[in-house]
Amino acid sequence: MPADQNLIRIFEYALNQEQTGKGFFQASLSRMGWGAAVSAFKRVIEEEEHHILFINNILRGLKQGGPDQIQIEKGIALPRTDFFDERSRHEFSQQVLLESMVPDVTVFSMAWLIEKDLSEFYEKMAGQTEGRVKEALSMLAGWERGHERFFREYREKLTKLYDTMPWGG
Repeated sequence: MPADQNLIRIFEYALNQEQTGKGFFQASLSRMGWGAAVSAFKRVIEEEEHHILFINNILRGLKQGGPDQIQIEKGIALPRTDFFDERSRHEFSQQVLLESMVPDVTVFSMAWLIEKDLSEFYEKMAGQTEGRVKEALSMLAGWERGHERFFREYREKLTKLYDTMPWGG
């Protein structure tokens, strides 16, 4: 199989995974019964939409002329979000405790696994490519790694919260 076809398949797989992740986050909104978790998932959905646009742009370049035609446009590249910074994570934790509502740990666990698998895939593929393709895959890996850290942290915090809740009478 020609190298360009392999690259197209890599990005088609990535596109499918991003769309699947976005679908999971959208479906999970109904399980989040309060503001902070809903807000977090909505922000991730927006970022996944940017990833989808980014990948579609790369696929267009690959199909039109190969790796040299890939344009990593600033308008499509996802700007660094402050949602995952220290202050936002602290506010999110405080809202969990203040509202006395604990979102489904399973949802956060699944979200973490989705993001972890995708970031690992992007990192692996970046290690096997070069040039603009490597740059694009590295960018995607970094974005997913940020999501992965967020969901891992909250999965762990929510699990601890569940573990310390007074169950029963």
